[in-house]
Formats: sequence, structure tokens, C-alpha cells
Amino acid sequence: MRPRIPRLTVIAAIIVAMTLVTLAGLVLSPMWDELVTRRDAGRIAVAVPLVAVVFALYGRLLWLNLVRRTAPVHRLGLAAVLACCWTLPALLGVGRGWANALVVPAGLIAVVLPARRAAAVTGAVAALTFGYGLVLDLPVLTLLYNLVGIPLTAFSGYVTIWLVHVVQELHEARAELAGAAVGEERLRFARDLHDVLGHSLQAVALRAEVAERFLDRDPGRVRGELVEIQAVARDSVRDVREVVRGYRTTSLRGELDGVSAVLRAAGIVCDRPDLPPDLPARVHEPLGWVAREAATNVLRHAGASWCRITVDADGPHVRLEIVNDGAGRRAGTGGSGLTGLAERLRAAGGALAAGPAGDGTFRVTATVPKGDT
Repeated sequence: MRPRIPRLTVIAAIIVAMTLVTLAGLVLSPMWDELVTRRDAGRIAVAVPLVAVVFALYGRLLWLNLVRRTAPVHRLGLAAVLACCWTLPALLGVGRGWANALVVPAGLIAVVLPARRAAAVTGAVAALTFGYGLVLDLPVLTLLYNLVGIPLTAFSGYVTIWLVHVVQELHEARAELAGAAVGEERLRFARDLHDVLGHSLQAVALRAEVAERFLDRDPGRVRGELVEIQAVARDSVRDVREVVRGYRTTSLRGELDGVSAVLRAAGIVCDRPDLPPDLPARVHEPLGWVAREAATNVLRHAGASWCRITVDADGPHVRLEIVNDGAGRRAGTGGSGLTGLAERLRAAGGALAAGPAGDGTFRVTATVPKGDT
């Protein structure tokens, strides 16, 4: 089963929230010590604004780059975060955990900068941070931690951005596939209509030319050609009606075969359902309309990853059920398409129910009485 792909803004919001929680684990412990244990107004006046700037800039830069709103000015924001994180241990000391702030800017390097430049900047920042730690007289283990942690943190930021953008591209590709599947169905109908009308209209044109050629010389021949033109025209009208009828009110088996093929082409898992062999003829048209409309809604509105179609002919009614996992993308069940289906089914003595099922799925259920076969 394919997982549902959330919107880009939802993914970005989750990642930003998780990242800020991680940052809180690094800097809020020394901040708590300043606020509760030391209670030095001067130190608090330094710590609170710097930490607030780091959190605000970090969250903002990460959000903007996740949603692909990159800008050169973001590099200034990265430099500001780096300056704040280096200022904290310099002014407040390293004995209470402020040395952890030195690792914080690394997570933004690959987020703000292009990959190749980010690799060079990461190496430079790691080397400079190591030298700065020597100046601050950090313990050897802390120096080694910073030397290893900065490249790893930068790589983590790069992987995060890459994965989010890949997921977004996958989401856009699925939307394009859904549109392409609908377009392919339209092209199929246009092709069938062309095949039916092309020969007939050409025959009408040729016979009309013959009739014009013999108009003055052979009225009997003209009369015969006109009769043939009438016959071809009537045949053409009948053929067009058959094409339209076959396209819109074909057998339920044909509709379900087409629906499952279109959904699979759009990247939605949908197996062709088993259909009882002795279905009454009267149920094919209304249930075929339900299958077509439900599949259209899945393609256009649901954002589903799977769709299950079942047909049950036990009892006095034939029951068609179409379930998909796109309930989160549906705004309701009052659309004109479903309303029209409900009217069609009522005219056939049946009923339609559609809406979220409460388990993250959207369910369309149609029942039509068997009646006379």
C-alpha cells in the first residue's frame, strides 16, 4: 500500500517543529541554569535575546527553504545565527553547556547554500569552530564532538531538504499522471468518434460530388445518390449514438475495467473487481455512472493511494462499493456530481451514500434493486 503524501506545507511544518525541539535540547538547559540558578540580570539580558534570535532565524530559514522560497539574503541569516551561537559561549562561558551552541549553525549550512558550496563551508566552519574552541579552552572531548558533529549535522540538514523536495516532486508527478489519465480517456473517445465518422462523412462528401456532377445530365442518378446520402447519414447518426452510448452507458464490467485501468495509470492501487456473471441488465447503467463519477472524484479530489471496488449481488439488490484512502482531501459530499448520481439512482429505485467512513477512508455505496432481468 502506498502511503498518502501530505502537502508540502504540512511536511515543512512538522520538520521545523521537530528541529526546534532538537535545538531546545541543546540550548535550553544552559538557559534554564541562567534563569533559575544564576539569576544574573546581565547574563539573562545577553542570553535571552541571542537564543530568541537563533530560534527565530533558524525556524524561518528552514521553513523558507523547505517550501522552496530560497533567496541570497538567507546567507546573511545564516551568518547571524553563526555569530549568535559563537557569542553565547564567549560571553557566558562554556562551563554550563553553552558550548553546545557551536554545533547549532551547522544544520543550516546545506539548507541555505548549494550542495557544493555547502560542503566547502562546512569544512571551513568545522575547522574554525575547532580553533575557536581552543581559544575558549574547551575540553578535548567537546572539541572532538564539535569537529565530528558539525559535518554530520550539516549532512543531516542536506538530507532533510533533499527528501522533502523529492516527496514534493513525487506529489506533483502523481497529480500530472492523474491529469494525463483523464486526458488519455478523452483522447480515446475522440479517436473512436473520429474512426466512426471519418469514413461516413467522406462517403457523404463523395456522393454529393457525384450528384452535383450528374445534376443536369442524369436526374435519376442524382436521385439515387441522394438516397444513398440519406442512408449513410442515418447510419452515421446511429453509429455516433452507439459510440456515445458505449462510452457513457456501457456494461458495468466495461466501466469497472476502464476505471481500474485509469486509476492504476494515475499511480493508485486498484484491482479489477470480480463481477457476478448474472447481473440484470437494468443495473448496468446506473452503477456504471457511479463507478465513472467515483473514479473521477478519486483522480481529481481525493489524493488517494489506493481504491477498492466491490460488487455484491446477493439478495434483492446489487450493491457497488468504492472505497479510497483520500478522505483527508475531501471537503464534503455535496458536490453536483454525487447529487446527480443520487437522482439517477432514485429514478432506478436505488440509493446512494457517500462520505468519510471515520477511518481515514472515503466510501461511496450504491444499491440498485435487481427487478426483472
